[in-house]
Formats: sequence, C-alpha cells, structure tokens
Amino acid sequence: MKYNFVTIEGNIGAGKTTLAQILSKHYNSRLILEEFADNPFLPKFYENPEQYAFPLELFFMAERYKQLKELLQVKDMFQNATISDYLFTKCLLFAKVNLPEEEYRLYNKLFDIIHAQIIQPDILIYLHSPVNKLQENIKKRNRSYEQSIPDDYLTTLQDSYIQYIKQHNIKTLFVDASNADFLHNEEHTQIIIDALNQEYENGQHYITLP
Repeated sequence: MKYNFVTIEGNIGAGKTTLAQILSKHYNSRLILEEFADNPFLPKFYENPEQYAFPLELFFMAERYKQLKELLQVKDMFQNATISDYLFTKCLLFAKVNLPEEEYRLYNKLFDIIHAQIIQPDILIYLHSPVNKLQENIKKRNRSYEQSIPDDYLTTLQDSYIQYIKQHNIKTLFVDASNADFLHNEEHTQIIIDALNQEYENGQHYITLP
C-alpha cells in the first residue's frame, strides 16, 4: 500500500469499522477504532439531544484526541501503516449539526486548538450510502439507542461530510457504497485494495461497487 495513514469515514451505519478491520488484517496494519461505546452521553443524547449534545461532543473530541495522539506517536516496528475508522474532523461536523450556534462557536475554538496537534491521514476513504441503506445497517447491528435515528438527521450529516470534503480538496476515494458488502463480497474489498495501490492527486476520486 502506498499510504502510511488511511482513514475511513462515512455516515452512521456506512460500514466504516467493518472495512477498517478487513483492510487492517489484509495489510497487517495498526488499527484505530473509535471507542464510541465508552461515551456515557450517547444513549442520553438520542433521548434528549438538546440537553446532552454539548457534553456528548466534548467527550467524543477528548477521547478521539487522546486515542489518536497516543497511537500515532508510538512507532510500531512490525506494522508500518495505520488504518482508522474515523476522521478527527468529524468532531466538528457532528458538532455543527448537533449544537446551537453559541455552543458551536465555543466548541470550534477548542477544536482549532486540538486539531493542530493531530496528524492528518494521507488518504480518506469516504463510504457514501443512501439513507435507506444506512437505516437497514443500523437495524441489523441492533444498538438500542440508534433505532430511532430520523432520516433527516442522517441526511444532514451526509450533506456535512460531502460539503467538507469538497471545500477542503482532501485526497479522497469517494466510494458509492449503495451495494457494499465488505464482509461477504471479496470483490468489493479487492476493489478498495486495488485503489489503495495507486497514487492520486488531491480531490475526489470516485469508485462504484458492483
């Protein structure tokens, strides 16, 4: 693989963690998975977003920073590459959707201070799925607190990701994951592997899975 640090992103239920685990095993690379289950505010947020959005996002940012800072500073002589199932900037994208304006401005100031200390990925794999596919995946994994996520919330998050990628001209493999089944379809995984063996300029490079 031509990249030392690969990040996989996408909406809730897009398949980020599954693909990260498969690629990490294939490349024998270090794996960084978001520890969302440790956030005590997550179930409360889905029940009462207005009350718990700010502590939810602060907790996520602190945990992501701690995890990335520790793991990316430690050299592993047996594993040259690192694959992560989240982009640190997702802190800001989710905060913009979830927080009222004044809280978002404060959060943004904290984010800017922390973000400057984080190593950025060499390439981003963005998994783009329609909302109905995301809802199917969310139901399949059956996390109780996710079962009532509204379609318009997923749509807003999707729009935020796409806008960010376009604005910042990030080197991105933009994957149409409408039919993605990385767990059971080896061809889908191989397409991603083949793509990671190529070099790209900054910007979006589109991949469709059959």
